Amino acid sequence: MDFLEHAEDYRSLLPNVTEDGKRKWLYPLKPSGKWHKRRVWVTGILLSFFFAMPLFRVNGEPFFLLNFLERKFILFGVIFWPQDTIYLLLAALIFFVFIILFTVAFGRIWCGWACPQTLFMEMVFRKIEYAIEGNASQQKLLNKRSWDVDKAWRKGLKHFLFIAISLAIGHTAMAYIVGMDEMKRIVWEGPAAHLSGFIALLAFSSVFYLVFSQLREIACTIICPYGRLQGALITPDTFHVIYDESRGEPRGKKEGSGDCVNCFKCVASCPTGIDIRNGIQLDCVNCTACIDACDDIMRKVGKPEGLVRYGSQQSITHGTKPKMDARKWGYTGVLSVLVGIFVVLLATRSAVEATITKIPGKLYTTTQEGNIQNLYKLQVINKTRDSIPLTLNPDDSFVGLELAGGGTQWLGGSEKRDLIFMVTVAPKDLKGHTTPLSFTLQAGGESQHLAIDFAGPMVFK
Repeated sequence: MDFLEHAEDYRSLLPNVTEDGKRKWLYPLKPSGKWHKRRVWVTGILLSFFFAMPLFRVNGEPFFLLNFLERKFILFGVIFWPQDTIYLLLAALIFFVFIILFTVAFGRIWCGWACPQTLFMEMVFRKIEYAIEGNASQQKLLNKRSWDVDKAWRKGLKHFLFIAISLAIGHTAMAYIVGMDEMKRIVWEGPAAHLSGFIALLAFSSVFYLVFSQLREIACTIICPYGRLQGALITPDTFHVIYDESRGEPRGKKEGSGDCVNCFKCVASCPTGIDIRNGIQLDCVNCTACIDACDDIMRKVGKPEGLVRYGSQQSITHGTKPKMDARKWGYTGVLSVLVGIFVVLLATRSAVEATITKIPGKLYTTTQEGNIQNLYKLQVINKTRDSIPLTLNPDDSFVGLELAGGGTQWLGGSEKRDLIFMVTVAPKDLKGHTTPLSFTLQAGGESQHLAIDFAGPMVFK
């Protein structure tokens, strides 16, 4: 058997690469058992959420949107604009600290239970493969066999379904970026009307098809950096899939051997091809397939389950339960502080974001009466979903202001608009080449002060 070869050289050899550097295709055993059933339920919930979330709307807006093109982001119903970069950075930082904390405490459990790559590969594409091509041994024989009608229809049907699901994933991913309405418009109006959108959809779907039909475990073991990050974060108290050496060694079926009968079912069931008995390895995605496989053998040979189980190195060595250490408490404290800051900033966020910039062109103009005028642009963003009235007034009585379109403007929900206004000041009120002025923007029930530098001729007093 392939997994018996070079069993001692696991640190220098990849399980899916031959000695001469060629790809070795893995055929993991079809999983079954209590842990697999739990993962099926978790996968069903997460994938349902993934496909359904673009359909959810709050007051006409998507529930979740990452529109990098228009720089508009909606996270769970809350709208963020480019001016809200601090919130997005904090949200990303909280996510990464959470992932780090999770890794320190629970190892690579994210990869096995929540990562989209694993969920789709093991719970969707792999199951289709089992249904059409059979179990691991049948798949291996089918691939070695010469082409005939039976092989052609099995391969054809499998890849047809792979492409169809990849298209569904690609369209859903596109909906997260441009919104469901825009995605539907791109599809119904055809490639000619939306060439760039069509190319993006095709690219998304092609990448997913390539990953799930060809790259597979390579995406987890080589491309994804998380496995290497895991090596720097795991502690002796980290909770992960582990082999109980004290109970399993020495391996074998003879009298006096440990509980491990050296059946290699744990290796044969692993989707990344590793031997969990060699200890913690970056290729392990904590998918629990080896736990189910080992428990099945233990039941058959009349020994207790749990030879391979969730645990920590400390718990295996000393027979104790995994516990929180100083590093876990430290990450928890940092995460709590970041969440607290995020909540406070979000609660105190202004409903309207406003900035004033000078219109490029002339530095200033002079009226027939001799007054000095500057032209400005007021950029306002309504971060709420309700229409609100806007008024802009100078804080100084000697300042004249004329807003294009009238004194009161209405700004629609989630609307971004540029308003042009003229500021007039008499020469006697100027304090120099530039004069600082302030204005009050009244937006619904909120008010905020905005400052500008008013340009004029040099004044000598």
